[in-house]
Amino acid sequence: MTVDQLDVRLVALLEEEPRIGVLECSRRLNVARGTVQARLDRLAARGVITGYGPQIDPAALGYDVTAFVTLQIRQVSGHDPVADRLALIPEVLEVHTITGAHDMLCRVVARSNADLQRVIDQIVDVHGVVRTESVIALDSPVPYRTLPLVKAAQR
Repeated sequence: MTVDQLDVRLVALLEEEPRIGVLECSRRLNVARGTVQARLDRLAARGVITGYGPQIDPAALGYDVTAFVTLQIRQVSGHDPVADRLALIPEVLEVHTITGAHDMLCRVVARSNADLQRVIDQIVDVHGVVRTESVIALDSPVPYRTLPLVKAAQR
């Protein structure tokens, strides 16, 4: 899907102020309220905007350690059963199937390095997981972001 300058401005405004209403968006963008609502509906229907929920900082909840854990799995029944079980572990924030020497990549959080061991032990206990490797993130100089991508996609 292509986006135009108004879409980019709308997404940028919502990223900057996620709690802003449609009416205030229309005022700030100097377009009709119906235009803003139609744009939001179109972006959501096409899967560009996937949610409006709050962004949570795990560190503010006491989860100061972030790690990336790669998994080798037995692929007899595929990735889905493993992913379903990993989803039951609250500290597992994301799971991706990947190419290369490993089968899956997980972003996990923990309260400490010792707690990270507990989380990894839970991951290893998942039926189908053969082996894990992990790296601890020291910093996030470029946090997860999408606005530059939205800007690059405009026609």
